[in-house]
Amino acid sequence: MTGTVATTQVFISYARADEDFAKALSSQLTKRGLSVWNADDELLPGDNLWLQMGEALKKSRAMVVLVSPDSMRSENVRHEIEYALGDPNYEGRVFPVQVRPTEDIPWILRRFKSFDARQSAAKVSESIANALKQVA
Repeated sequence: MTGTVATTQVFISYARADEDFAKALSSQLTKRGLSVWNADDELLPGDNLWLQMGEALKKSRAMVVLVSPDSMRSENVRHEIEYALGDPNYEGRVFPVQVRPTEDIPWILRRFKSFDARQSAAKVSESIANALKQVA
């Protein structure tokens, strides 16, 4: 694995309803040498959630968006997507993963190569890691 990919921090944007897949994917991406920011692991009681998430977004260089009816209704997920789309550090590194079918996908996300969570988290993480190698 190249040094760039191995040190790439990935931000996973998801709704609570998709938390189980987010954890599985996070674990698989970590096994592939990527650094994954996960609020559940990084935040301590009393931490400022929004400040910590903002810092994680600034440090990350790739975003995985778990697409589901819940996430597409989430204001937080929408804001995270908007941040990534406006930051040149994420260029070519926004990866939608369809967890549950929904028609409510922002048009801009439809332009990116997407992945299907019906495959295992291991397969999705392999595809994302390979895509990151290509844009590194």
